[in-house]
Amino acid sequence: MESFSNTPFPPVIFLMGPTAAGKTDLAVNLVQNHQCDIVSVDSALIYRGMDIGTAKPDAAVLRQAPHRLIDLVDPAESYSVAKFRQDALNEIRAIHEQGRIPLLAGGTMLYYKALLEGLADNLPEADESLRQQLSQELADQGLPNLARKLVALDQSVEGRIHLENPQRVLRALEVFLVSGKSITWFWDAQSEAKAQAVSQSEAASEQVPSPHNFPFRTVQIAVAPVDRKLLHKRIEMRFHQMLDQGFQQEVEQLMARGDLHLDLPSMRCVGYRQMWSHLEGSLSYEAMVEKGIIATRQLAKRQLTWLRGWQNVHWFDSLDPNLPDQVSKLLADQALLC
Repeated sequence: MESFSNTPFPPVIFLMGPTAAGKTDLAVNLVQNHQCDIVSVDSALIYRGMDIGTAKPDAAVLRQAPHRLIDLVDPAESYSVAKFRQDALNEIRAIHEQGRIPLLAGGTMLYYKALLEGLADNLPEADESLRQQLSQELADQGLPNLARKLVALDQSVEGRIHLENPQRVLRALEVFLVSGKSITWFWDAQSEAKAQAVSQSEAASEQVPSPHNFPFRTVQIAVAPVDRKLLHKRIEMRFHQMLDQGFQQEVEQLMARGDLHLDLPSMRCVGYRQMWSHLEGSLSYEAMVEKGIIATRQLAKRQLTWLRGWQNVHWFDSLDPNLPDQVSKLLADQALLC
């Protein structure tokens, strides 16, 4: 089997799209019919023991198409974007060594962004005492109040960080309070420095694969139903399927451990917070189902918003019965004979 080790810019496929769009089915088809290996790009599939509520591929699917970067950490542990980037790069290189094409499949757009653009390495170092103070404020006042505080201090973060994500809000507050500058100022400064470096590289060589310091040639694919209402129906159907498969029992087992709580990143995965609240008695079963479906729709909306601003994406209707053939043709046209 020929290795890609000596290829200047070996190929990588991105398979992106909103939750419940049908990415897994397409990825499995590509593995079965081409020389592809799947690397999961999903911040929920990394957790062990969280299988039903994350729509993790079952054992039968994994036998047909093994997924790398799933079941990596315990739900009590954290897993950073930086750790994902390093792990994904390692898997990409390992797949290339085997003469196969890495197929990065999932909907965590921040992970894709980190792969393509790298991570801001010019941010102030974490201040542990300040982080503890802010964490206490989060516990006492709640996330909405902290998000409002952040926006009052720094309006530039609106639309650029997820204000419903406690980790993002805490880090942005910490950066501003330590440095007096917005976290977006550091992002923009790094982007400008990278653009200048790429411009210099392009002047010296014509073999720069992309403006993102990602040393691979990418074909980026996005799949989603053309009709948003059909996506909403798929989300609702899948949530009910999860309930039928034992999602409540899965969360009951997680609660029974005694070391998990709703402030952990794992328990902020859509569906888990709503089911946890139901089991604690603060949500009725009907309200849990409604809020779980709404939260999943909101996730899909955020994913689509990311993708609409993405560059160099080939869009496909995920419900088209000829989708696998269409994608295979694209890969052939792009000289990715996987």
